Amino acid sequence: MSTSRMKTIAWKIFQYFSLIFFSFVALLPVVSCVVTAFKSEQEYMSTNVMEMPSNWLNFQNFIDAFTKAHMGRAFVNSVIILVFVVLGSVMVGSMLAYVLSRFQFPGNGLIRSLFLFATLLPGIAMQVATYQLMYNIGFINSLWGYIILSMGTDVMAIYVFIQFFENIPTSLDESAFMDGASYFTIFFKILFPLLKPAIVTVAILKGVGTYNEYYNASLYLQSEKLKTIALSLYTFTGPLGNKYNLICAGVIISLIPALIVFIAFQKQIYSGLTAGAVKG
Repeated sequence: MSTSRMKTIAWKIFQYFSLIFFSFVALLPVVSCVVTAFKSEQEYMSTNVMEMPSNWLNFQNFIDAFTKAHMGRAFVNSVIILVFVVLGSVMVGSMLAYVLSRFQFPGNGLIRSLFLFATLLPGIAMQVATYQLMYNIGFINSLWGYIILSMGTDVMAIYVFIQFFENIPTSLDESAFMDGASYFTIFFKILFPLLKPAIVTVAILKGVGTYNEYYNASLYLQSEKLKTIALSLYTFTGPLGNKYNLICAGVIISLIPALIVFIAFQKQIYSGLTAGAVKG
């Protein structure tokens, strides 16, 4: 057997081994969570995390997690936040990108540089000033205040939209402007429909981050009635111990809506991410 043939076989073995190994690493926590979710409290305390439950039809943990953590109300809060934050981020990001990419004015480059500089600042370093501002405005324990905070300028969304605008010829704007269209008409009737792949990309990135957000939600939504789905999972944690069987059941419940959305819109999601990669 030639040396090149041996190298090819060794490379194939390495590829398959890497694929299997990293798939195992990625799936192990999920499998462990599913196994734990079907165990009773006594069974969880007396067995290891990978030992199979004695009864796979035991759905009591899911019922307890949903009712005791008030996950129904948390889902409603999360959906309200998610819808308004995604819509706000898409509109604000696309409008800012339109102005920065289509209009040349003094300070355009400075604004872009400041947005880039803002991404380098750790969010935790600005929390004191942000919390003080939210407190003075009266947005603590306010669902709409949290929504406004979350839909604030998303630098990543702005740069995604800028990349797409730069690949749309300016002749479209100029032709529409010569026909008497205003800038708002050009944006909403001509350019915005062409941003569908960018909108899908931004919606995925912002939606996943908003749905899984815990730190800001715990800081600004302290009332029990305003808890999001991420906060509700911490109902079963405390100084006297954590009920991981109920936590895992709650995690699986929280994954079901995201899984349904992914299955229903997977074609649009894949096309949006692929187009975003090409345009960028």
